[in-house]
Amino acid sequence: MGKGRKEGKLMYSNKVMDHFSNPRNVGELADANAVGEVGNAKCGDIMKMYLKIENDVIVDVKFKTFGCGAAVATSSMATELIKGKTVKEAMELTNSAVVEALDGLPPAKIHCSVLAEEAIKSALADYYKKQGIDPVPIVGCSGCCQDCHGHHE
Repeated sequence: MGKGRKEGKLMYSNKVMDHFSNPRNVGELADANAVGEVGNAKCGDIMKMYLKIENDVIVDVKFKTFGCGAAVATSSMATELIKGKTVKEAMELTNSAVVEALDGLPPAKIHCSVLAEEAIKSALADYYKKQGIDPVPIVGCSGCCQDCHGHHE
């Protein structure tokens, strides 16, 4: 399957279709010690990430996403990419890495990968806040601050 638009339809890679049809790590973590939620007002996608972090390692991760197939696929892939990683390694995850791991996304769906990255960073910001550490110098704006109210483009 190709990438981009063909004959008026969005074309998704086999990996995107697999993660959409069989999403990994769906749900909530009752014992999560880091939770982040982001949304895109334009398209209506909302992602919520739950992380269980022990000794600086993400031992478990779950997500709930309300959005399109690409939003589900990027959430699923993002959780797979950070599970078992250190907090520092998770901080280094970019939306480009999520797109690459999915063998690409149509240009109109790239914002879904940005949301996945922001949802993880929002959860990590929550993790730092719960430890009494100001997350902004470490994580940057998680999209939930007073200044921007989550209006990222």
